[in-house]
Amino acid sequence: MPVNLPGLSILHPVSGIRLGTACAGIRKKDRRDLVVIECAAETRVAATFTRNRFCAAPVTVAREHLARNAPRALLINTGFANAGTGLAGLEDARSSCAVLAQLLSCQAGEILPFSTGVIGERFPLARIISGLPTCLTQLDENGWAEAAQGIMTTDTVPKGASRKVSIGAHTVIVTGIAKGAGMIRPDMATLLAFVATDAVVAADVLQTCISTAIQRSFNRITVDGDTSTNDACVLLATGRAGHPAIERVEGEAYAELLRVVTEVFTELAQAVVRDAEGATKFITIEVRGGRSESDCLEVAYTIAHSPLVKTAFFASDPNWGRILAAIGRAPIAQLDVNSVAVYLNDVCVVRDGALDAGYTEARGLAVTRLPEIHVGIELGAGSASAQIWTSDLSHEYVRINAEYRS
Repeated sequence: MPVNLPGLSILHPVSGIRLGTACAGIRKKDRRDLVVIECAAETRVAATFTRNRFCAAPVTVAREHLARNAPRALLINTGFANAGTGLAGLEDARSSCAVLAQLLSCQAGEILPFSTGVIGERFPLARIISGLPTCLTQLDENGWAEAAQGIMTTDTVPKGASRKVSIGAHTVIVTGIAKGAGMIRPDMATLLAFVATDAVVAADVLQTCISTAIQRSFNRITVDGDTSTNDACVLLATGRAGHPAIERVEGEAYAELLRVVTEVFTELAQAVVRDAEGATKFITIEVRGGRSESDCLEVAYTIAHSPLVKTAFFASDPNWGRILAAIGRAPIAQLDVNSVAVYLNDVCVVRDGALDAGYTEARGLAVTRLPEIHVGIELGAGSASAQIWTSDLSHEYVRINAEYRS
């Protein structure tokens, strides 16, 4: 079960965006597995994609199309990642775009494809094509919740977030959905995230907005340290809100837009961790007193990726020695072990590199039995800090991934 993750909140419609879904039987019967997101003409788009060099065919095609055209629609399928499929996979991705473009009376280059699911198998193009007419008949500005279900794979719940913000005298909407539960250590975005706003934003400003927001949200989560072949995050701006255009990254209007976009991204990113495969704990790791932010991130991720640390948290075992060992092997240039402190919530476990005199196992156990845990690390080397979110590692994670293709 997800860790303290409520059901979908109200997802406000974004003028100029319509979403439609279908049960196309791509991998499993009787579940939503195909989504079309239609964009109004003149919609601006910004996107980031995985840095995994074995990137999926739809990532390659989406990059190509985005470099030449503004999109009229996004096409998302689950079940098959269309990664590791060579030239045939590229042809499948392009063919699906061409068919949807014909149905929408636009060019194939105006369709951005996205896939998620099993790597190394060609997806059933015929089933995707047969499901597209249903997606189009279901297009609706209020289709966000259904689309959130339609992009799920091993997720146990749909993930969405929405905000309203005032820019001048105008109300601006930011609404988004995401999917992801395993193979999560994004290196630019999350597995799949699609966020839209009706704000009026210049294209270069929109790209700066998504890049900045991602660094504070999706690029601060990890479940298992694996970067997907299919990671993609898209930010659409329809320009329907009617306020004066945001054409620079200075000023109150941009600051307010960035704030609310970052809030939506962060809520979605944390939802991914809360719904991590088999997770029973939501863990915040905050490293302070580093020489640089990159040092703080290296320490945080070394702790978060340690199977020994993660399994200890699953067992509610305050095995602080595992945390110390992870800190000690973090790939940073300098570390004064005698300056290190470790906290579990507000309980000081380690001070000056050794067990704190006031620490007791009972106090540590009381913290690690909680569903949400804050791990605080003090390096005593500078003023930099960084924070990431992760999960524990359970029997259920192993089962889900052992049986993933069955």
